[in-house]
Amino acid sequence: MKKDISTTEALKLGNAVFVDLRSEDEHNEATIPGAINLPLFNNQEKAVIADVYRNVGPSAARFLGLEISAPKLPSIVGQLSELAHKQPVVIFCWRGGMRSESIATVCQLMGVPVYRLEDGYKSYRKEVYRSLWQTPLQREAVVLHGLTGVGKTEVIGILKENGAAAVDLEGLAGNRGSVFGGIDLPAAPNQKRFESALASEVWATEGFPYLLVECESRKIGRVNLPTPLFDAMSRGRKLLLYDTLENRVKRLNNIYANNPEKVYNGVMRALDCLKDRLGKSMVEKLRGRYQAGDYESFTRDLLTYYYDPLYRYPSGPDDAFELCVDTGDARSAAMLILEYLKRVYG
Repeated sequence: MKKDISTTEALKLGNAVFVDLRSEDEHNEATIPGAINLPLFNNQEKAVIADVYRNVGPSAARFLGLEISAPKLPSIVGQLSELAHKQPVVIFCWRGGMRSESIATVCQLMGVPVYRLEDGYKSYRKEVYRSLWQTPLQREAVVLHGLTGVGKTEVIGILKENGAAAVDLEGLAGNRGSVFGGIDLPAAPNQKRFESALASEVWATEGFPYLLVECESRKIGRVNLPTPLFDAMSRGRKLLLYDTLENRVKRLNNIYANNPEKVYNGVMRALDCLKDRLGKSMVEKLRGRYQAGDYESFTRDLLTYYYDPLYRYPSGPDDAFELCVDTGDARSAAMLILEYLKRVYG
């Protein structure tokens, strides 16, 4: 059975597995989150076929494509068959063209049930862009504010575990903000991959009257927040998280001092970027503390002279915020926020 399906219909399948038939480079640039890559043509083969298409013609390119793909069909269809025994399978290529059509046809002949995404990844990408950039957020944003090290990311993780509609924007962006933001994190995604991951989380929480996020600037690392989301955050409900300087130092030392050899080069590069802001003398002082293994003093100075003046949040309860929560115990803090959300939104 083969059935063409729209992006909206495919996303509503819930437990479907998406299979990307495009080349490795196409898949790595951007894809549907969680998609498995089973390329009908690899990078080199795709380039050769494209060259034949341009210089000889479409008919010759199709024959070459058939010659290259034929030996692969048993393996690809076999893998799709295994997947289809467990959950719905949605296959796609770039525009819903010959790659997905040919595999869908063979699957139909072999009795392997698959869905084929109409208009391919291009249609999915259009839906992501429409949802994030062209449509206002249809609910209220609840925004966590607070000084660096108060545990905002940890609290968001606990809230998500307990069913709250919370999104870790920094986690999706692969950057914690500021010049130290990418240290000890996986390679940051490009804009398209970030938007796909963000759209998946926003769609997964559509039934909630709010969306809880951490306060961010318009740009996080190498990616940009969609304007409708950023605008909703700017006018959203403001919650403040606060903690002692001692606890904040301990949290940040889990990043900067837990594996100093691994993050050393990143820390040194980040310090180089602070010379204009802090002056050469302070940067050299920080560099010396880190190189001497005095991580506690390094982190305390970094908070005192760089992070806190940069963000200027209160270090304790403040009437400018609807709710102020001490994060000395992150789980207790998250439970207080959950109670607040239930009280406000039911």
